[in-house]
Amino acid sequence: MSEGPVLYEKRDGGVAWVTLNRPDVLNAINLRMRDELWELMHAVRDDPDVRVVVFKGA
Repeated sequence: MSEGPVLYEKRDGGVAWVTLNRPDVLNAINLRMRDELWELMHAVRDDPDVRVVVFKGA
């Protein structure tokens, strides 16, 4: 799993879990988080093993 405002974990069964990790500001999206989400979604889109992405808040 990565560290920072966006945590990513890929599990068996084609499930990718994305955790918004800024609980101190109620997971409000800032520029850094937006950029990380953008990069992550492009990486997930190109991963044939990922079938679904689940978002959750920390």
